[in-house]
Amino acid sequence: MNESIVGRTNQKVVPEAKSGLQQFKYEVANEIGVQVPTTGYWGNMTSRECGSVGGYMVKKMVEAYERGLAGRK
Repeated sequence: MNESIVGRTNQKVVPEAKSGLQQFKYEVANEIGVQVPTTGYWGNMTSRECGSVGGYMVKKMVEAYERGLAGRK
């Protein structure tokens, strides 16, 4: 494991991707039908709703990576 990541939580590996990840989060929430607050505060949402969004984000990122690998030969 990367020594610089150990002990840190919730920090982006690529900080420049922060706004893109935020947009992706809202797109995924909309895609799976989770009503997101317009204020940007997700604290009133259930763990199930937030987990669904996060889980689907990971699924889509893995799929994109696998497609990239399949394209390389």
